[in-house]
Amino acid sequence: MIVPHGTSSPRSYELGERGLRVGLGAAAVLALLVVFAAAVLFTPWATPSARLAARENGRLKAELASIDVRLRTLIDTIASIEHQDKRIRTLAGIDPDTTGDVAAKEVSGLGAGTAATALPALPGTAATPQRFASKPFLGRLGFGGARPDLDRMIRRATELSASFRAVSDTLSRNVERMANLPSIMPTQGWLTSQFSRSRFHPILHTSRAHEGVDVVAPMGSPIVAPAAGRVIFVGRESGYGLMVQIDHGNGLVSTYAHASRLVATVGLHVTRGQLIAFVGNSGLSTGPHLHYEISLHGKPVDPLTFVMPAGKITD
Repeated sequence: MIVPHGTSSPRSYELGERGLRVGLGAAAVLALLVVFAAAVLFTPWATPSARLAARENGRLKAELASIDVRLRTLIDTIASIEHQDKRIRTLAGIDPDTTGDVAAKEVSGLGAGTAATALPALPGTAATPQRFASKPFLGRLGFGGARPDLDRMIRRATELSASFRAVSDTLSRNVERMANLPSIMPTQGWLTSQFSRSRFHPILHTSRAHEGVDVVAPMGSPIVAPAAGRVIFVGRESGYGLMVQIDHGNGLVSTYAHASRLVATVGLHVTRGQLIAFVGNSGLSTGPHLHYEISLHGKPVDPLTFVMPAGKITD
C-alpha cells in the first residue's frame, strides 16, 4: 500500500509469488551487473593487458628467484677466491694482507642484512670458504631487506683479478730469478782451490787474490751453464786462456776459464745445464781444470755460496 502526501487517496498493489520471484531475479541480475562494472572499473585483472601484465609479473618473480640463487653462489665464489688469493700471495712472497681485512669486509658486506659465518679450516687443510646465508632475493627488493650491492661485487671481482695478475707477475719474476741463479757446478771434478782474498799462485809464485774456485777434471770434460743467461764474451783472455762469460741478470756475471774448446757464441741465450765449453789447460794453468768465477755488480763473490746442496762437489 502506498499512501501519498496530501489529499490523494492511498493506493494498494498486490504482488503474487511469481512476481516476487521475478523481482528477486531482477535484483540479483542488477547486483551482478554492479559487481562486474566495479571489477572492470577498479581491478587490474579485467582487461587483457592487465592479465598479460599479471602473467609477466609471475614470470619475473620466477626469474628473480633464480637470480637470488645465482647471487648467493657468486658471493660464495668470491669468498672462496678471496681465500685462495691470500694463500697464493703468501706463496709468492707478497703480503697477503695487502688487500687484507678491507677485502674481507668487502666480501662479507656484499649483501646488506646478510649474516656471514666463517667456518674454521682444519689443520693442514685449505681454508674453508665463507658461507653466506641470505634472505630471499625477492624479500631484499623492498620487503624487510636491501638488495645486494652488485657494484661492490663487480668491484671486488675486479680487484681480485688485478691481485691475481700481480701475483702472476711476481711468480714469473721469481721463476726467472731462480732460473738465473747459478745453483749448480759447471762441471764435475775435485775442488782444489777455493775463493780467497790471498793465495799463492803456483806459476807466478806470488800471493794474490783468487777470485773464483778451481775444479780439476779430465781434459775435455763438459762445462755447462749453471743458470740461464746471455753469453757476453767468448774468446781468449790473458792468463785465463779460452774463456766464456755469461750475464745472468740482476748484476750476476759468471766466468769459465782455461777451456780447451768453446761451444757458446756471443749473444747466445743459454739455459741451466746447456753445454758452453770443454775443460782444458789454456792460459796460466798447471793442468786441466776449470777456473769458475762469479761477480755481483762487478765485485767478485764466492761461487759456492750460490750452489744448492745437491749441486755441490766433493772437496
